[in-house]
Amino acid sequence: MGNEAIAFGAMKAGLQVASGYPGTPSTEVMETIASHASKYGIYAEWATNEKVALETAVGAAYSGANTLVTMKQVGLNVASDPLMSLSYIGVKGSLVILVSDDPGPHSSQTEQDTRAFGHFSNIPVLDPSTPQEAYDMAKLAFKLSHEMEIPVILRTTTRVSHGCADVVTEDIEQADRDIEGYVKEPRWTIFPKLTAQRHPWLEDLQVRLSDRFSDLFSENTFNSITKGNSRIGIASSGVSSLYAKEAIKDHSETLSHFKVATIYPFPEKAALEFLSDITDLIVIEELDPYLEEQFLQLIGKHHLNVNVYGKKKGHFPVSGEYDVDAVIDGVNSSLQAMNTDFPLLNHSTPVVARENIPPLPVRPPTFCAGCMHRTVFYAFKKAAAKLKKENGKGTVFSGDIGCYTLGNAQPLNMVDTCLCMGAGISMAAGLSHTQQYQDGNYAKQVAFIGDSTFFHSGIAAMISAVYNNADITLAVLDNRTTAMTGHQPHPGIGLTAMGKPTKAIDIAEVLRSCGVELVETIGADDLGECINMAKKAIEYEGPSAVVFKGKCVGITKATGQYVIDEDKCTGCNFCVSQLGCPAIFSMSSGIPQIQDNCTGCSLCAQVCPSDAIVLREVLQ
Repeated sequence: MGNEAIAFGAMKAGLQVASGYPGTPSTEVMETIASHASKYGIYAEWATNEKVALETAVGAAYSGANTLVTMKQVGLNVASDPLMSLSYIGVKGSLVILVSDDPGPHSSQTEQDTRAFGHFSNIPVLDPSTPQEAYDMAKLAFKLSHEMEIPVILRTTTRVSHGCADVVTEDIEQADRDIEGYVKEPRWTIFPKLTAQRHPWLEDLQVRLSDRFSDLFSENTFNSITKGNSRIGIASSGVSSLYAKEAIKDHSETLSHFKVATIYPFPEKAALEFLSDITDLIVIEELDPYLEEQFLQLIGKHHLNVNVYGKKKGHFPVSGEYDVDAVIDGVNSSLQAMNTDFPLLNHSTPVVARENIPPLPVRPPTFCAGCMHRTVFYAFKKAAAKLKKENGKGTVFSGDIGCYTLGNAQPLNMVDTCLCMGAGISMAAGLSHTQQYQDGNYAKQVAFIGDSTFFHSGIAAMISAVYNNADITLAVLDNRTTAMTGHQPHPGIGLTAMGKPTKAIDIAEVLRSCGVELVETIGADDLGECINMAKKAIEYEGPSAVVFKGKCVGITKATGQYVIDEDKCTGCNFCVSQLGCPAIFSMSSGIPQIQDNCTGCSLCAQVCPSDAIVLREVLQ
């Protein structure tokens, strides 16, 4: 896998300290390193968030260590504060920042492009297109960082991170633990005066890096120029280079191809050489028109007579993930706009005609069968309905990033807002100061957050809510893992990334220390108790919190399986319509059925009005 290749490339480069926060599609880099850390003398950790991860790696780099920090593209937003200052200060050892973008997006709340972030922060960006390049460019990133004394961003996308291929690797040696150590110097303390002094150095570095990246074209490794016999050229980066190569395979001798993996600083000298034989340039890239803008700027700067076709003229999609078909359509659109006699590219003939392919079944995202989150959301739904009936008081539910975001799906429909990690608490606090119904009754604000997300960015938000007297209820869904990204440990579990025992941080105690006066802890097994506790917390005036503890069914064995007692079942389908559990489905006979993926959570049995749902062994 591309992520594994990056990990092995980093370890081959002499990695000594690695820190990160899990986030698809970046997670496997740190997991691979952590699984080999003891063998090669590397220290690896999961930090509480990306900002902390980067700052930890920076501290190690100031000591002269070879360091790596991993995150996904939205994590870079969290880490941007130290990153922007770091580009001015630089590092002593080496620091590589692995950032995985998610075109599509498949599992993210944004579709942002890290290449632009590198430009914004004046930090070089490498953009591999294959797992082999990911391995080789990980080594290059460490080398550049050490030589230039600046962090380097290694940017991947989902298809590079999760794509698999044979990769030629080298033997890894035991990491050298003889780190020089921190040496006190004025340069490590950033002040406005230091920033002003270092800014010219930083700008000069961009020019030197641009020339260095242009030189890589002569090596024909990561960067390459393929000359064709026409005046039409293709420019691409990252995984789009593979799509481009396949799309133009029948015209590779005719169309020139500029493949660039060292995306920032832009290799101007090599690009100018390429453009010398080109009158029409087609730019192929996912997400932002970053490469296109670099070429347009270069063409304008040197007054070149070159037409550019890309996203800005509408020839390629401005968002989403590309594939070969999308690239062929974009190239053909560009060729038609050129008014040239160059033949259009042909799509590969599919085994089955597109019009004969049946549509994929609709599979809306939902909680796993037996997920504790379903019980908690249903409990709050029932508690809110009771309070509405008793005193007319409404409830607004603010969600967060994690498995529990799925609480917005029908039939639960229990997430009214969701923005970014930790924002549920802050938004609930903001709503508590403004939200009012027309009848004069304030709506109580309820925020949901997971255990890992609470440590990531929930604590500061809760402190602010308490400090500012926000009337909110916090529900912490503690399933003792970072579930959505693959069950990584966090500070509440008692294990480190390297599997070593450590102190488990008690979430309830943290909440009490933040000043929350009503803090309760309850298991998520008993629906009735959960409803009563949810109602108690909502009725409390001022900040309140309930920590719901349970197990993630993704890493625990089933405790039994439930079945329908057809003699008792009335066919009301209450279990189906109320819970949306994927283990229960309706039948044409009117009697629901429970599948083998039932994990025995008992929620359906607790809501059944006819007591018709029982354990399999009871019915037998």
